[in-house]
Amino acid sequence: PVSPRHAQENVLQRVLQLPVVSSTCQTLQRKYSSTKESHPLMASVCEVYERGVQGAGALAMWGMEPVVRRLEPQCESVCWGGLAVANNLACRGLDHLEEKIPALQYPVDK
Repeated sequence: PVSPRHAQENVLQRVLQLPVVSSTCQTLQRKYSSTKESHPLMASVCEVYERGVQGAGALAMWGMEPVVRRLEPQCESVCWGGLAVANNLACRGLDHLEEKIPALQYPVDK
């Protein structure tokens, strides 16, 4: 059964909100931006890569849309129920990790 506490939580959002994760993401974003600003050639390569990833994502979404539309009515109760159970289990696992590893509650620089 899905615990009421975890029913409204999303494990991915919880992980991204952990100070160690959010500070790491911020640090990586700053490094990436400063690298692009400092090295014009690297900036050109990164921009080509970024456009490629955006295009691949858009193409994947376009290709999957008909499949998702067709399967959605059949999958709605089964898939969403399964996702809720998986999310609940993952949230419980994250609760355990947060208890056992206090460092997750601190930014990387601490």
